[in-house]
Amino acid sequence: MEAQAQRQIRVLRLRQVQDRIGLSRSTIYDRMNVNSPRYDKTFPKPIKLGCSAVGWLEANINDWIQSRATDSEL
Repeated sequence: MEAQAQRQIRVLRLRQVQDRIGLSRSTIYDRMNVNSPRYDKTFPKPIKLGCSAVGWLEANINDWIQSRATDSEL
């Protein structure tokens, strides 16, 4: 039972991702756009939730934030 509680998957919508990482909508999409000068291959990819809805796995966003923090400490 405890293992299931620890494995709970949470999906963040765009607004929540913006609040969590402090970037604007356009910057987030630029981070995912290969043709953008702001492209970041390490930025988490969204998952499709429906016809026009996407979200990001909270764990992936948290991992990305942690990797950025670790990189800045070097």
